[in-house]
Amino acid sequence: MTGKVSWNFTGQFFQACNCAWGCPCNFNAPPTTGFCDGVVAWHIEKGKYGMTKLDGLTVAGAAHWPKQIHEGNGTLAIYIDERATPEQRQAILAIFSGQAGGGPFPVIASTISKLLEPRFVPVEFQSRGKDSRLVVKGLMEAQLDAMHNPVTKKEVRGKVVLPDGFIFQEADVYNATKCMVKDRDLDFSYSGTNGHIAQVSYRGP
Repeated sequence: MTGKVSWNFTGQFFQACNCAWGCPCNFNAPPTTGFCDGVVAWHIEKGKYGMTKLDGLTVAGAAHWPKQIHEGNGTLAIYIDERATPEQRQAILAIFSGQAGGGPFPVIASTISKLLEPRFVPVEFQSRGKDSRLVVKGLMEAQLDAMHNPVTKKEVRGKVVLPDGFIFQEADVYNATKCMVKDRDLDFSYSGTNGHIAQVSYRGP
């Protein structure tokens, strides 16, 4: 694999983390708790790496950073849809490790000091707004719901708009009722924290 293979994909992005709703990290501010724990997923609706099609595959990740993300020293686990062929697995690893160049992945990779061995497992991804869900059985589970006004209890809708955002430019904001990971060096569980769903489009060199 080389960093010169042309690639692109469009799809859905999912995030749940330990920050307050909206996540200050989106605005280059310190995480709510001073460190970052979170899970993400990309469901590839249409994409390819060279001549290898990636349509319909889902890639998930779980990570911990001890301080702000840009300060590095992060730990990352990657979970790749077990349905991927050997060629698709190689392509996904090249893209999501940042080695292929392009998209947000080289920037993310630059903050990781411990990359755990990837797992090829069933990844359950359901993108349905406030009913969105991500599950890697026995290892990771995240569930989104609507935010609610703490006084009136009414459902609240919100968006984060980042014209220069490198992961997404616009995302819906939700309440993560569950954000749990227990796998090797990663062990955390949160509820009532930040969640995002966004439509994304990336391409490589």
